[in-house]
Amino acid sequence: MSRIGKKPVVVPDGVDLKINGTVVTAKGKLGELTRQFHEAITFAQEGKEVNVAVSGTDKKSSSLWGLSRTLLDNMVVGVSQGFSKQLEIQGVGYRAAVKGRTLELSLGFSHPVNYELPNGLEATVEKNTLITVKGYDKEVLGQACAEIRSWRPPEPYKGKGVRYVGEFVLRKEGKKK
Repeated sequence: MSRIGKKPVVVPDGVDLKINGTVVTAKGKLGELTRQFHEAITFAQEGKEVNVAVSGTDKKSSSLWGLSRTLLDNMVVGVSQGFSKQLEIQGVGYRAAVKGRTLELSLGFSHPVNYELPNGLEATVEKNTLITVKGYDKEVLGQACAEIRSWRPPEPYKGKGVRYVGEFVLRKEGKKK
C-alpha cells in the first residue's frame, strides 16, 4: 500500500484535466502538459479530485502507484502555479546575464558559456549572481538547472561555482605548511 498513492490529487479551478486511458493532459493558465502513464495505473475523476489506483499486485505496479500520483500532482501544480528554482554564482569574476532565450555565464573559462533555455522556461538574473529559472514542467526545470550547475559545480576549497540557493557545500581545509 502506498501512502502517497492513496491521497487524491486536487484539481484547482482554471485547470482542465483530460484522462484518456493512460494518457493524461493538464491544461492551465501557464501551459499544457501531456504524459503517458504505465498501463497498470488507473485514474478516476470525481469532481475536483482525481484518485490514482493500481490494477496489479506485483511489486513493480505498487511502486509505480505513488510515483504516478506525484507526477500527476506535479502536472496540475505546474500548469496552475508553476515552479521555480534559484541558483547562485560564487567566485571572483563569475557572473550571469540573460540575452533573449540564452543565459550567458562567465564562469572563469576563456570564453563565456551560452546556455539556450528549453521551451517553457524563463530565466531572470538579479545582481549578476542570482539566477531564477521558472517554468511549468518540473522535470525540464530540474534538468535545466542541473545542466547550468554542471558547468562549474561548487568546489570544496574556496566554494567557487554555481550552486542552488540554500545548498550546503562541505568545505575542506587546504594544505598545511
